[in-house]
Amino acid sequence: MQSVEYKIEKTIKSKPKGSLLFPEDFSHRGSAESVRKALQNLKEKGIIKSVAHGIYVRPVIDEYIGEVLPTAEEVAKAIAKRDRIKIVPTGAYALHALGLSTQIPLKLVFLTDGAPRTITVGKRTIKLKKTTPRNLKTKGEISSLVIQALREISKDNATEEELKKIIELLQQEKQSDLKHDMSLAPEWIKKIMKQAVYD
Repeated sequence: MQSVEYKIEKTIKSKPKGSLLFPEDFSHRGSAESVRKALQNLKEKGIIKSVAHGIYVRPVIDEYIGEVLPTAEEVAKAIAKRDRIKIVPTGAYALHALGLSTQIPLKLVFLTDGAPRTITVGKRTIKLKKTTPRNLKTKGEISSLVIQALREISKDNATEEELKKIIELLQQEKQSDLKHDMSLAPEWIKKIMKQAVYD
């Protein structure tokens, strides 16, 4: 009779290194308590690492820098996938994701249709803020980030250089998605986005 820990270890080793692991992934292997204990033991053996509360990884080992753990961004995406929720980056993180800021924010704030919560990943935090369905209806990845980035910059505060870069980025967006997302944006942001529409 194979132990719960042995089965979980075998499953983990069959996954690519760097894969994020949640206790729920192994619920078919045993009770919640036996899974928790097995993961704790595997962590103590050094097979997996704890990334955040209840989130583990089998780390990638780089020959030059050693252990490579997932970023806070990767953790946020994995949580969204696991919980089947939508997340939209906001604030300083949206500015950084678009290349409008070189500063890497320690606090990542996402709008979500899921439960609000804060997750600590090393020195960084992920904050999920409950929002209205309208704020999550955007289709384009770039246009969605632009709306949130411009909200962070606020009306009439964007520099010529920032606006030029925003329009160049929006021109890479699928036109149908851009037009769809424009309809959800505040009027002053809509005027900026319109400049990236071809026809």
